[in-house]
Amino acid sequence: MGIKQALKSLDAFPRAEDHLLQKTQSGALVSIVGLAIMATLFLHELKYYLTTYTVHQMSVDLTRGETLPIHINMTFPSLPCDVLSVDAIDMSGKHEVDLDTNIWKLRLNNYGHIIGTEYLSDLVEKEHTTHNHDEGDNHQDHSEEKTHGHTFDQDAEKMIKKVKQALANGEGCRVYGVLDVQRVAGNFHISVHGLSIFAAQMIFDGAMHVNVSHIIHDLSFGPKYPGLHNPLDGTERILHSASGTFKYYIKIVPTEYRYIWKEVLPTNQFSVTEYFSPMTEFQRTWPAVYFMYDLSPITVTIKEERHSFLHFITRLCAVLGGTFALTGMLDRWMYRIIEAFSKPDSRSIRR
Repeated sequence: MGIKQALKSLDAFPRAEDHLLQKTQSGALVSIVGLAIMATLFLHELKYYLTTYTVHQMSVDLTRGETLPIHINMTFPSLPCDVLSVDAIDMSGKHEVDLDTNIWKLRLNNYGHIIGTEYLSDLVEKEHTTHNHDEGDNHQDHSEEKTHGHTFDQDAEKMIKKVKQALANGEGCRVYGVLDVQRVAGNFHISVHGLSIFAAQMIFDGAMHVNVSHIIHDLSFGPKYPGLHNPLDGTERILHSASGTFKYYIKIVPTEYRYIWKEVLPTNQFSVTEYFSPMTEFQRTWPAVYFMYDLSPITVTIKEERHSFLHFITRLCAVLGGTFALTGMLDRWMYRIIEAFSKPDSRSIRR
């Protein structure tokens, strides 16, 4: 019996007899409010525990020999699909003209509605291989002299007539797809460089009339992860008067996103600055949209993490215990206030 009595003396929660307990309406009101508060706080803490947060780490990029995927989705409202080409060049010296790897074009009418779909490699003038814009200044110096003496075949004449008709109808073009390039610094550009100078001159009557207005719906360098923001998405650059060349300077940061279930998603994020160079009558270049990119030597690793269960239990006990203690104090204060106001009335009745 002595041991049991000793254990009872250590009880921190002594219980009063049932006939000493008094239930009041104010106590019931405080209990209901307290339960509602505790339920709300419990749900908030549970949501906090289940929600993941990200931790960023940086390290030197050690990847080698991989390709860089470039996802493109752009609209050119003032240029038909027949004249547009996608060219790429990198620091290794690799130069590709009119890339046809997973690149598609959608013909658009003047309202922006799709009127046809064609593969990019079928949409260039066949004789441009010996008359490329990048061959040098000699073509520019003698272009006017050669234009009158040059004889186009039937296919070229049909293509020129078709493009002129498309321009008159206000046709545009949507270019989309994926470019797989070497993982080195370089650039890709979308322009009329796939045409020969003679064809371009006959179609547009000079570089000043090439309108490279564009809308960038999506430009990314890998799959998207939660929270990723590509700064060029939704960019609109519309020219109303003089034409020119747009240049976007892109700094690519290799990124690894590690999900909470340990899956790793290799991708890239980037920052960008842009520059517009208006055309003049004496320039020998043709308008284009350039994307110059370079890779950062630093890799960013983003990890999804979640608070530990022990942390959740600790916060939950603190919140619920604090609410219970606060409602208990509030109940006592309300009981004393009500009792203080009710005593004078009872005395006056006795008298």
